[in-house]
Amino acid sequence: MLDTRLLIVDDEERFLKTTTTLLKKKDCNVFTATNGEDALATLDKQLMDVVILDVKMPGMAGGEVLRRIKQQHPLVEVIMLTGHATTESAIEGLKLGAFDYLIKPCEIETLIVKVREARSKKRAMEEKINQAQIGKIIRHPSRVFDDN
Repeated sequence: MLDTRLLIVDDEERFLKTTTTLLKKKDCNVFTATNGEDALATLDKQLMDVVILDVKMPGMAGGEVLRRIKQQHPLVEVIMLTGHATTESAIEGLKLGAFDYLIKPCEIETLIVKVREARSKKRAMEEKINQAQIGKIIRHPSRVFDDN
């Protein structure tokens, strides 16, 4: 997972530190944020593959952060993670575009599998977009120089 760029967003410092350490041992390129505002700012500055996002945080809640991530960075996959699971919050997160919804405490191996799956989904979508753009260029090479 060396080439995976991962943002972990959680207000629990101990969880954030432990999970970051474990994921770095699996060769993830890990970034962290302790709130939604910082997470969105990080996404505006850094390209990410996957976000692990806590549902319950002070300030901007995870659902709102997810909604904004999907608006501003639609290809970034988001794994929702919470210690306060409800069926309603899981359904809401999935409706808003979350890749998956996991409950704390979560085994690190389970999280790693989900991160790999999410990264693969993002890469597949990027490949589809690239292929569509190449197809457009091949069909209409003169449009490469159009501003539109």
